[in-house]
Amino acid sequence: MTDRTSLLFQASALCLTYPDEEFYERLPLVRAAAPQLAPFVEHAEATPMQELAAHYVQVFDFKNRHSLYLTWWRDGDTRRRGMSLVRMKEIYREHGMEFTGEELPDFLPAVLEFSAQAGPFLLEENRPGIELLRFALTDHGTPYGVVLNAVCAALPGPSPKDKAEAQALARSGPPREDVGLEPFGLLPLLETEHAR
Repeated sequence: MTDRTSLLFQASALCLTYPDEEFYERLPLVRAAAPQLAPFVEHAEATPMQELAAHYVQVFDFKNRHSLYLTWWRDGDTRRRGMSLVRMKEIYREHGMEFTGEELPDFLPAVLEFSAQAGPFLLEENRPGIELLRFALTDHGTPYGVVLNAVCAALPGPSPKDKAEAQALARSGPPREDVGLEPFGLLPLLETEHAR
């Protein structure tokens, strides 16, 4: 991995975090480190902080189809996702990095920061989800699509397997698991019976 790719991952991580004062202070560094992100930086600089923050929340916090949590794309809301998160924490630890953030270890900005130091293997493992996120953000028309385009362009060219996985997941959506929730489906019926 080149130094330029490492800088791009670090800069992209910043772009995908919630826009606060520190975010705005670092935008000139992002522009210098990663010219590919210039269209996003220009948009951010021209947008008042409260407006960009509201857009960030609207794009990332209310739609799973724009999820920044990479294991969601592969595992959905299943128990398997918990194991994937544990595995990611172990990978961080194996590389001498302890994950202590408030976010989960699969949060894309955290994975980008890790990848800037350790190489892009976690990004490559999660490429189908990252590509799906790129498609979703581009279709949504948000400037955050620029960031995902740059990240995907920096990864080794997508193999047909990655594209096929991304398209299959896009058609079917991430897996869901409702095991253990069956009894709750009876509550309205029980409440109705009790009311009689």
